[in-house]
Amino acid sequence: MKIGILTRNENSWSSIQLREALAKRNIPYVCFSFPRLVARVGYKPYLNIGNICIPEELDALIIRPVGQGSLEEIVFRMDILYRLQRLGLYVINPPEAIEHCVDKYDLLAILEENGIPVPRTAVTENVDEALKAFNELGGDVIVKPIFGSRGIGSTRITDPEVAATIFRAITFYHGVIYIQEFVPHGSSDIRAFVVGDRVVAAMKRVANTWKTNYSQGARPVPMELNKTLEEMAVKSASLIECKIAGVDILESSRGPIFVEVNSQPGWRGLQSVTKVNIADEIVGFILSELKK
Repeated sequence: MKIGILTRNENSWSSIQLREALAKRNIPYVCFSFPRLVARVGYKPYLNIGNICIPEELDALIIRPVGQGSLEEIVFRMDILYRLQRLGLYVINPPEAIEHCVDKYDLLAILEENGIPVPRTAVTENVDEALKAFNELGGDVIVKPIFGSRGIGSTRITDPEVAATIFRAITFYHGVIYIQEFVPHGSSDIRAFVVGDRVVAAMKRVANTWKTNYSQGARPVPMELNKTLEEMAVKSASLIECKIAGVDILESSRGPIFVEVNSQPGWRGLQSVTKVNIADEIVGFILSELKK
């Protein structure tokens, strides 16, 4: 057995945790990044890294962040993952799950269609319609990049003139205007870490601002989810076949609001407040899946 870790940096904290979890079980592994891959059609090896033929020599491939890139680079990377999956390699997370998670509109639409409470959100390419939505959502909104993570590029807007300026700037650069109601949540949110069909650990992220991302300075606090929240978190991930997921939940006056499912979550902050070895849980789950 041999496991691949597809990562931008094999010495990043999460990648090191996965490597240690594999080594503890005496499982050989190889780390590599997308730019090192070669793909072929019509002759073999179909996909290789150096002298390793990936679909023939690896039993599973763990996807860490796909990374930034041009449209061509991102499409090609996803093509590679789909090809590996069709060739019989166990890819986690599956490429379809990654695509659903990276697209905020697509994800929230799927969650809403399946009874998961989500924030009121409007998406358009039209500035006038965006300004109407700004008023519909109470004049207090978060504008986010439709593709993005870690809170980067998210801006809270309460002034209609500022809103108009930002909306025009987005469309000038051929962007999509993604507007979400601001949900008062006491400067904290919940991150539930789902592996397979259960939440293995959870935390509350407490910040000094409305942005509660750990990467932007939020403080992790341990917590236990109640059964209802746990079931909803697992359902949110399973709807898109996301086997390893960071599910983000806001606690609001109208109940829990699910805002994101991250298909390539880091867990450094969460690991600092839980006794559960999250990397070991991930590796254990992959091994159980390979036995099926």
